Amino acid sequence: MRRKVTNRNIVKPDIKYSSERLEKFINCIMQDGKKNTARTIVYSALEIIKTKEGVEDVLETFDTAMKNAGPLVEVRSRRVGGANYQVPREVRTERRNALAMRWIIDAARARKGVKTHIALSDELMLAAKGEGNAVKKRKDTHKMAESNKAFAHLGNF
Repeated sequence: MRRKVTNRNIVKPDIKYSSERLEKFINCIMQDGKKNTARTIVYSALEIIKTKEGVEDVLETFDTAMKNAGPLVEVRSRRVGGANYQVPREVRTERRNALAMRWIIDAARARKGVKTHIALSDELMLAAKGEGNAVKKRKDTHKMAESNKAFAHLGNF
């Protein structure tokens, strides 16, 4: 059993939507300590989603995208008797959210020649529909865990 982490960084809810998850997302987008730039990018992306999709509650779309992009299982390397095995493990909620955010941001940044807020809004909309590169990465992770299910009995570490 994992012990409780005592010094976890607790983020305050964001200014506009009062969501802690969105503030963490803004922190993930942030580069070189430029938080206002990161906020502008995220809020612009959410505004684009609001106009394109015609949705009132963009936080719901954001949460759906995070849920669709976050993996339920992943593989971890485990060395047993000189051989390395890929052991499937269940993913904790915090790591699931962190991976979902990272994958969505990476997919948006991978789109060259497109402004970041536009790429981010497209990626969030695709993830909310169960499509896009972040969701593809999740499916690949699940597939890898499924194919290594035989080594699940080694997973007590």
